Amino acid sequence: MPRFALRMSMIAIASACSASSFAQASAAVDTQLAFSHPNQMVDIGGRRLNLYCSGSGTNTVIFDSPSGMGGWIWYAVQPEVAKQTRACIFDRAGMGFSDPAERPNTSANVVEDLHAALSKAGIAPPYVMVGNSFGGGNVQLFTYTYPKEVKGLVLVEAQHEDEMDRINVASKGKLKEMSDMMAAFTKTCATQSEKGFVPGSELFANCTGGFQPQFGRTLNAAYLASLTSPSYWRAHNAEEDAFETSNAQLRAARRPFGDLPLMVLTRGVSPYAIPGKPPSELNKATEKENFAMHQEMAALSTRSTHRVIPGAGHIIEADKPQAVIKAINDVLAQIKP
Repeated sequence: MPRFALRMSMIAIASACSASSFAQASAAVDTQLAFSHPNQMVDIGGRRLNLYCSGSGTNTVIFDSPSGMGGWIWYAVQPEVAKQTRACIFDRAGMGFSDPAERPNTSANVVEDLHAALSKAGIAPPYVMVGNSFGGGNVQLFTYTYPKEVKGLVLVEAQHEDEMDRINVASKGKLKEMSDMMAAFTKTCATQSEKGFVPGSELFANCTGGFQPQFGRTLNAAYLASLTSPSYWRAHNAEEDAFETSNAQLRAARRPFGDLPLMVLTRGVSPYAIPGKPPSELNKATEKENFAMHQEMAALSTRSTHRVIPGAGHIIEADKPQAVIKAINDVLAQIKP
């Protein structure tokens, strides 16, 4: 997903989360507590990566998040998957509770960090990899890098290596304009984080998304503490600035997945549409291109399913968590004992 539209617009991520029904969004107190503090802090060579796992089973489901987000974005999905098998969220370097790194979170660096953390923590394969947006690109690269360890793949509005160029063409250059504006805005957020945000201010709300009612008080405190820290914004902007490197890494690795069970989920609601107005021709062209890229990813496996999720925007795990849970369970059902 292009950077300006939900991969790192905190306003848009907040909107996606808030779009869930309150009943779906109200996580149990114990789940909120589990996501609101560091869990298993795994040393991967002088710095630590935060992992949180629960449940048990032969296969372990690993979740990676959209750009700029900690593992808590999966709060409504991970606990339900953990009822079926072991399920683990992790925070990329500098996100959530993980220590920052001197290097940016390129996809290859994320894959290296994650594999090291899983090994050190004794979380052995086989894995089912699940990723949304930038995290979707990362889990694809993980699958290419460690094909014998991955038994299933769920791509939730996942990053395609040529997405920026193709969507920019479809939008007749509008994507780049908006992406450049968002890049400038996130630099403003980084500068303000060094000075300190004023709670309740417009910049505080725009940079963090503000209080998330679906998180509850405890998880909100952790969420806002992360998103107002200078180290977070340094990691966030480094991740964004290295995005073309990540695309090149995925592009170089791209090949068919063979008969790997693969689920591809596509949004049913465009983040580019103006609410209450019919979609423009540019909007339609953009959504058509997004769908086409997801179709191409689905075609990389002989055992794939491609689903459009009605009522869901880019952050499907927030808008329609049950659709993601079902997709994961359907992939688990396909894995040979």
